[in-house]
Amino acid sequence: MLAKLQSMGVFGIDAFPVEVEVCVTRAAMPRSTIVGLPDASVKESIDRVRAALRSTGHLLPPSAITVNLAPADRRKEGPAFELPIALGLLSAIDSVKLTSTEAYAVVGELALDGRVRAVNGCLSMALQARAQGFRGMVVPVDNAREAGVVRGLDVIPVNHLAEAVGFLSGAQALQPVRTDVDRVFSDGPSYDVDLAEVQGQHHARRALEVAAAGGHNMLMIGPPGAGKSMLAQRLCTILPPLTLEESLETTRVYSICGLLRPGTSLMTVRPFRAPHHGVSNAGLVGGGTHPRPGEISLAHHGVLFLDELPEFALSALEALRQPLENGTVTIARVQMTIAYPAQFMLVAAMNPCPCGHYTDPRRQCRCTPRQVHNYRRRLSGPLLDRIDIHVDVPPLEYRELAAARPGEPSAAVRARVVAARRIQIERFAGDGVYANAQMPRRQVRAHCALDDDGRLLLRQAMETLGLSARAYDKILKVARTIADLEASDRILPQHVSEAINYRTLDRRLE
Repeated sequence: MLAKLQSMGVFGIDAFPVEVEVCVTRAAMPRSTIVGLPDASVKESIDRVRAALRSTGHLLPPSAITVNLAPADRRKEGPAFELPIALGLLSAIDSVKLTSTEAYAVVGELALDGRVRAVNGCLSMALQARAQGFRGMVVPVDNAREAGVVRGLDVIPVNHLAEAVGFLSGAQALQPVRTDVDRVFSDGPSYDVDLAEVQGQHHARRALEVAAAGGHNMLMIGPPGAGKSMLAQRLCTILPPLTLEESLETTRVYSICGLLRPGTSLMTVRPFRAPHHGVSNAGLVGGGTHPRPGEISLAHHGVLFLDELPEFALSALEALRQPLENGTVTIARVQMTIAYPAQFMLVAAMNPCPCGHYTDPRRQCRCTPRQVHNYRRRLSGPLLDRIDIHVDVPPLEYRELAAARPGEPSAAVRARVVAARRIQIERFAGDGVYANAQMPRRQVRAHCALDDDGRLLLRQAMETLGLSARAYDKILKVARTIADLEASDRILPQHVSEAINYRTLDRRLE
C-alpha cells in the first residue's frame, strides 16, 4: 500500500516542502530503498526506523519498502525525515489509520527506542510550513520553543513515536506550543563582561563607541597586552539590542548549523565569533562539498573578531571583501549556488610589527624596517579600505592600571549608541539601510555634506596621506556618525578631524 506524509527539507538557511511517499509490498526477500536524492544520513534512516518500530511493538512483515522524497531533483540531507518515514510505514501496512497527514508537516530524528530527537533548521522549517499553508507542524520537544515563535502555526511537540502516532490518528490530544516573543525579549541581553572593566584606553574606547554607533568595521593596532582583545570582546555589550527580525535571521543560521541549544527559542544576544588565525577559507566564509555557513555567517548581526590579523591566510582575508560590501556570501558549486547572510561588524587586531613592540616606548623593537614593511604588506590595500576605523591601542601606564575608579559602564555607552542609531534609522527609512556604514555613494553625497572648513581639512588629509576614493567615503561616513553621537545635523570640522585620526595605517604607511 501507499502512504503519503508532508515534511520539510533545508537548502542553505531556507526550507522547502518535501512529500514523503512510502510504498510497501509483500516480498519473499525484504529490501528497502530510499530515492529522491538522499544523502548518506537519509539512506541510513530506514535502519533506525525499523529498530524504532520494533522497540514500540510494530513489526514489519517481510516486504519491499520504497520511500520517495519528492521533489526528486532536490538534495535531501539530515535525519529529519525519519519520523514521517516511520509514520508512513505504519500507515502503509494498515497498522494505524492517520487522519491529519495533509494538514501537518512532520519532522524528527528517531532514536532506536522510539524517542524523537531534535533536528537542525526547525525554525526555517516552521516558517516555510506556515508559508505553504499547513495548519501545523509536528516537531521534537527540544525544537518546540524554537518553532513556536512562528505565529499562525500550531506547533505540536512530541517526545516519542507513539505520541506522534496518537496525535495524527486522533487518539491523543496534544496542546500546541506558543513562544511568548515579548517575554523572551523583555529582560534584554545579558553579558558576562562590561566595558567598565577596561582601564584607561580612552581613545580606543571612543573609537569603539563610534564603530558601534555607525556599524563601522574597526582595526586596532598595538603591542601585546595592551587590551585589544578585551576591547573587542566588549563591543557587543554596547551595540543596540537585537530586533525581532535580526533575532530570527541569526537564530535560523545557528539552527541550521546545530548550534542552537535544545529548548532555546530565539537568540537575544548578538553573536561574537573569534576564529583562530589557522581557520580555513571554507571555515571562515563557508563552503565544503555540501556548502555550510562559515564564521562570517555565524557572526550575522554580530561581531567577527580576527585577532592577529596578518597571520590569517591572505586568500581567506581577501574572501572577506565581497561579504563586507554586500552583507551576503555566495558559494557556487557545479550543481548549486547558495547565499548565506553575512551582515557583521568586522573587528580586527594586530601588532605594529612582528615582535609587537614597534610602538612600545618601554621595550625595544627587534624588527628591521623591511620586516615591519613586509608585515604590514600582508594586509592588502583593498581590504584596509573596507575597514572604516584604524586606531592605536598603546600600552597602559601603571597609574592607569592602578586607578581605582572603573571606566564608564557598557549601559551608559549603549544608550548613546542607541540614540545615534535611532537618528540613522529615521534618516534611512525605507532605503534598506540601518547604519551609516552601509550608505552607498549617492547617500554619502546626500547626507555627508561638509562646510568650507571641513572640505579644506579633508582635502589636505587626502593629499598628505594619499587616501583612496573608498577611504574618502569612509572618512565621511565616520564623521557623519560622530555628528550623530552629538545629535548634530551638520558635520563640523571637528567631526572630520576625529574621523581622519581613525585612519592610522594610512598615515603610517606613507
